[in-house]
Amino acid sequence: MKIKEVRELTTSELKEKLYSLKEKLFELRRKKAVGALERGEEVIGVRKDIARINMVLRERELEEAK
Repeated sequence: MKIKEVRELTTSELKEKLYSLKEKLFELRRKKAVGALERGEEVIGVRKDIARINMVLRERELEEAK
């Protein structure tokens, strides 16, 4: 997910996406723990998507505070 795509989403859509990504990250970590995860780089991609969403949410929060 590119930053441009993240910025186009509404705040409520971002929160929903964040929740689903956190669930996906949990599942990936569980698979990694039992040795069923084939592509370890998928965890990194999900973590980066979560960080992008958190960054945009924080930017919007700061804009509203002004």
